[in-house]
Parts: sequence; C-alpha cells; structure tokens
Amino acid sequence: MQDDGSGLKVDSAEWLRSVLPKLGITEARHHISTRSLPSLQVLYFEETVEEKLWQPTFIMEHPTEISPLARANDLRPEVTERFELYITGREFGNGFSELNDAEEQAARFQAQVAAKDGGDDEAMYFDADFIRALEYGMPPTGGCGVGLDRLMMLLTDSSSIRDVILFPALRREV
Repeated sequence: MQDDGSGLKVDSAEWLRSVLPKLGITEARHHISTRSLPSLQVLYFEETVEEKLWQPTFIMEHPTEISPLARANDLRPEVTERFELYITGREFGNGFSELNDAEEQAARFQAQVAAKDGGDDEAMYFDADFIRALEYGMPPTGGCGVGLDRLMMLLTDSSSIRDVILFPALRREV
C-alpha cells in the first residue's frame, strides 16, 4: 500500500485490530481477534464511513470473502462485481453479478460454514439445493435489491423507519 499521508492502514489486519476497539467495536461482540482482513475492513467502513455518505454514492468491488453469492471480478478475483448504494448515510441498495459456477459456489459456501463455526453470525449456511440447481446451469445474471422502506424515508423526510412501514412489527401483548 502506498502511504497517502492519512496514517490509515486499512490493508493491515493488525492495524485494524488495534483501531477498532478505540471505536467501540468490542472483542466480545465482534470477535475481532479471529476475523479476516476483509471482515475487519467492513467493520471499519461501517463504523467510520457509512454514515458520512450523504450524497448518492456507490461502493463497488466488495471483497470476495464477504460476498459469497457474487461473481468474482475477472481481473481482480479478490473482489466481486458487487455494489452498494448509500444515500443519507444509509444503504439503499445492494446489487451484484450472480456467481453461476457450481464448484466455486460450493467452495464459498464451505468457507462461509467455517466462518459461521468460528463465530461469524452473518456467515451463510451451505445450500446444497442451490448448488444442485447451479449444476444444471444458470446463465450470466445479476440484480439489485432496493430497500423500499428506506427509499420512502428519503422521499418523505422521515427520521424513523416505523413512520413509513405499512404494517410495523407489533409487540405481543403480555
């Protein structure tokens, strides 16, 4: 990494592990000591950058390790053909080219299972039915999921998601 003068060393797991606790990200809750570099980078991004993305901003080329369903970039296989759209400090959309290689998808699911076994609550389970479907063949495809509730918050200038959800979650009466 070239030194840009900022003092940030986001390509260093050791540096991130030393900085994240200062930002209130605890070992007990986030298992910092066992997380990989891409996972630590995501935590750092969420804590220091995400809420500052006020203007519509696309964050692209997410690490392959944290994007198990997205197709890897042909020129840089460590990142994927994935983007997230942020507006007013919130994620509004997530889109990517779908991984359609059954063997690669199975390997990524296995890595996700290992991560889940290591304490990563966001890791996925192995989906054998999906692998079987991919073995039959899937053409190149992609998509984007948009958070309509967050879009409505933006359009109505609402500060709470409960103001725009048609049927807000109801608490059970005791």
